[in-house]
Amino acid sequence: MRAIAYTKTGDSSVLHLVERESAEPGAGEVRVRIAVSGVNPTDWKARAGARPGQAAPFDEVVPNQDGAGVIDAVGAGLAGFAVGDRVWAYLAAHERPTGTAQQFAVLSAEHVVPLPDAASFDVGASLGVPAMTAHRALTVAEHGPSRLGPGALDGRTVLVAGGAGAVGHAAIQLARWSGATVITTVSSPEKAALATAAGAHHVVNYRTDDAASAIRALAPHGVDQVVEVSPARNADLNASVISNHGTIAVYATDGGAEMAIDVRRHFALNVRYQFLLLYTVGEDALSAAAEDIGRALADGALPVGEDAGLPITRFPLERTAEAHDAVEAGAVGKVLIDVDPDLA
Repeated sequence: MRAIAYTKTGDSSVLHLVERESAEPGAGEVRVRIAVSGVNPTDWKARAGARPGQAAPFDEVVPNQDGAGVIDAVGAGLAGFAVGDRVWAYLAAHERPTGTAQQFAVLSAEHVVPLPDAASFDVGASLGVPAMTAHRALTVAEHGPSRLGPGALDGRTVLVAGGAGAVGHAAIQLARWSGATVITTVSSPEKAALATAAGAHHVVNYRTDDAASAIRALAPHGVDQVVEVSPARNADLNASVISNHGTIAVYATDGGAEMAIDVRRHFALNVRYQFLLLYTVGEDALSAAAEDIGRALADGALPVGEDAGLPITRFPLERTAEAHDAVEAGAVGKVLIDVDPDLA
């Protein structure tokens, strides 16, 4: 089989196409024939490491956490999976050398989830990190639900920062599916069109509008939940629009790694700041997210593609380095790698 691998950290030039025999799944594992691999910022950051030239965490690492395909083999004694099952995978390379940029990936079964027949492999490969991060951000509010589904967010207003990004896109879709009124901020008319296509009820261009005034006009009592990609840059805006007992869920540090907040202002509103990272959130939260995302998929609530607000940029497996570079450069939408086009 063909795989992309690296043995030391650095820029995308450390990624090489290799040929190897596929491995057999062990206890608690399945082997998945990967159709499509998804690329996220975490993938190029893991490959880059703290500094170039460091040894990889394993002798050889296959990158990319997310992907979709068909189960090819099942470890002995493992129930619940069968050869031929369509699946999507998440955190495939977390503390393992087995990312999805390879034709056959041996994966931990607890991070492999059924993919409905109606959902494409593109959809499956676009879930993982973005959708599960969005799920967590929407389920940490003080008086909000711990699970998502139709009606779970009825009566609540959710503000999604950066609605044209992959996590923002998934947050809009999941919040709308769960009954919330969704407001999102974007930086251009083109991104506004994408956020609207994703399902946002209201879109605010923070570069041309007075964002705080516009959001307050839409939500006079404040927004209940914020899905935040840029906490430092948006700290003042969030303080201006958050409701009493509101929650600001932070999943990234775009725009600065440190932020300053007015403590007394947040005291008065009983505001909760909730930080989140999938790698350390715990298996219970991951499993809950996977189950709810599965129900959303069954309802057709998580489409991808330009018409759904998430344009797709594609690369073949041998150009995985270019795919990583595209994500690092801030490609709008989702970057996918066609690992096995015969499965598409």
